[in-house]
Amino acid sequence: MTRFIALALAATLALAGCDTTGAGGSSGAKQYRISSSNTSKVQFRVLDSVNALRGASGASALQFNAQLNAAAATHSRDMAIQNRPWHFGSDGSSPIQRVQRVGYTGRFLGEAISETYETEMQTLEAWLQQEDTKAVLMNAEAQDVGFAWFQEKSGKIWWTFITGTQGSAPQVQSTAPAAVSAGVAPPPPAEG
Repeated sequence: MTRFIALALAATLALAGCDTTGAGGSSGAKQYRISSSNTSKVQFRVLDSVNALRGASGASALQFNAQLNAAAATHSRDMAIQNRPWHFGSDGSSPIQRVQRVGYTGRFLGEAISETYETEMQTLEAWLQQEDTKAVLMNAEAQDVGFAWFQEKSGKIWWTFITGTQGSAPQVQSTAPAAVSAGVAPPPPAEG
């Protein structure tokens, strides 16, 4: 029952903060747009919803981490440039390498990504329906979170949610072991 109340509250909050524009300014189909003034509202809607679910399952609350937010924002934009949702950067970097680049000193735990025209709450719902992405959000070890997106002019949104925990991060020697430990496949070999 607590989970249902948390989800209902989250859905209500999500709808209250939506900015929509009709195609071509008409009253036709609505397109979800995130304005720069709603950035923190969108982030905290997702954080509050995830923390409500984590609390109901006995896991501790997550806190935003500036470095993980930066890594998530960079990866969201990079996925848009690559035009594909995947866990590797255009330079072949793994999620572990990306969080280290931004100065995160904790341990990377997981990353959930999405390419969609849907709202953050619809994306969160989809992540919770998939065991692998749900595990990233609900990992009991997680303490820190980074959540960001990049929205194209077309309205398509590239979402990234990264979790980590405090403590020393292991040094990564190569991309392949880092990718396997993160639960994602390594990038294909470079053509050339």
